[in-house]
Amino acid sequence: MALDPRRVLIFHAVVTAGSISAGARALGWTQPAVTQHIAALEKSVGMPLILRRPTGVVPTPAGHALMAHAEAVASHLDAAWQELDELRHCRAGTVRLAAFPSALATIIPHAMKILNDQGGGGLHVRLIEAEPDDALASLRADEVDLAVTFGYSDVEGVDDIDEGFERVPLGVDPVLLVLPPTHPLAHQEDLHLGDLADQEWVAGCPRCREHLVGMARRAGFEPRISHETDDYVVVQSIVSQGLAVSVLPKIALSAYHSRSVVVRDAPELTGRRVEAVYRPGAGRIPSVALVLSALRATHIG
Repeated sequence: MALDPRRVLIFHAVVTAGSISAGARALGWTQPAVTQHIAALEKSVGMPLILRRPTGVVPTPAGHALMAHAEAVASHLDAAWQELDELRHCRAGTVRLAAFPSALATIIPHAMKILNDQGGGGLHVRLIEAEPDDALASLRADEVDLAVTFGYSDVEGVDDIDEGFERVPLGVDPVLLVLPPTHPLAHQEDLHLGDLADQEWVAGCPRCREHLVGMARRAGFEPRISHETDDYVVVQSIVSQGLAVSVLPKIALSAYHSRSVVVRDAPELTGRRVEAVYRPGAGRIPSVALVLSALRATHIG
């Protein structure tokens, strides 16, 4: 018959305390209940494990043999509790976080600073650069625990059709026009997107390109996209040389704003929503919940 691990731990408590009554007090049980468990354990092994003396109990040879194993079980359980307690209080553990480049350059470091200030310094956050579709694929494959993504209301992305994830809105990131300072409209009051209908444009990732095209069409023109790059530094370099105009999210411009470009707003421009995304239930994991709390405090937009 297999040993009952609970009874082995009761036996360990009795021997460690030196008597059944002391062991019962340590366990918070009644003495008769402890006596019954010891008797059942002895019956299961087919021999006595303790001898009762006026001063307490002493283990038999079989009891000494079992006590060595009981010590190991109690030690492993104590180590497990300590490790779980560290994780519960976020003094240990790792959260794998995937985010798009401009978020990694701006809001994520801010969130990590907030996390440290909140007492999460023992928690390791492993940062991974990934555009939204790749970040969600990694989340789906259990390669990351949390993803910070963006999307546009007028552009359908993978995250829009995959309803298996839970989401926390982090804010709306405004999109702004980027013009060379020598452009005739760079300092025009009441600038509208349609005023740039005859310009060449720089476009970014597929969903950003779709967003640009959608805004332009609503403004009454088809944008002539001459250059394509996801790199917001390269976009500003192209624009600064007068080769094209573009739009960039405010987060990207917070990460890097060239002095050689002019940033303008226009009423037709719509922003992108930024979200933290995770698998169902993961938000209840203390370490993930702590990172989510720090991300919410970054105040996007």
